[in-house]
Amino acid sequence: MIDVRPFEQLGGAHHGWLNARHHFSFAEYYDAERMNWGRLRVWNDDEIAPHSGFPPHPHRDMEIITYVREGAISHQDNLGNKGRTEAGDVQVMSAGTGIAHSEYNLEDETTKIFQIWIQPNQAGLPPSWGAKPFPKGERSGAFVTLASGYEEDVDALRIRTDARLVAATVKAGQSAEYALQPGRKAYLVGATGAFTVNGVAAKARDGVAIADETLIRVEAQEDSEIVLVDVA
Repeated sequence: MIDVRPFEQLGGAHHGWLNARHHFSFAEYYDAERMNWGRLRVWNDDEIAPHSGFPPHPHRDMEIITYVREGAISHQDNLGNKGRTEAGDVQVMSAGTGIAHSEYNLEDETTKIFQIWIQPNQAGLPPSWGAKPFPKGERSGAFVTLASGYEEDVDALRIRTDARLVAATVKAGQSAEYALQPGRKAYLVGATGAFTVNGVAAKARDGVAIADETLIRVEAQEDSEIVLVDVA
């Protein structure tokens, strides 16, 4: 099953400094049929104006992944962690028993991110934060694991949930494949480009909900940057 959810039909809000689109129910946007996709609870498409951002605020018992599409995001939290994550790179935050953090765009250009929330396997664990660069050239034509709850993904950022975040860059006319284990779901969004998913057309920023498939084949009509979450 391949269900394309066009970007233009997503929920959202415009706060001046923040232009947000929500793939799932979030804040003031509610859709009873789009509460989650397996353990995936939130996929927000955020555009943050220069020299603005999210002031300190708390989270609890959620695995939060930030994938930077353009620009950079600067993080600071009450554990003493600080970091600046640039386009193509990833940061993860395990909220656990509770963490307060801020995220600001300190750049002179608009920062564009995907913010992804996945329900953890276990509540009440200590909070943590981490970030890592992932050069796009290393994922040309193939999916690379960026964040994972599995020990075998030794080069990925660790998340505490039965899930995996992967990404690929696919040139026009080329393809990339991802094997999905039986019974699992995937949610795919293109940061850029136009492509098909198992023959079904989609474009940048559309959501593609996938179930009952064991092989996901992305064929690019334009140069595309693909982000996918594999969840139970």
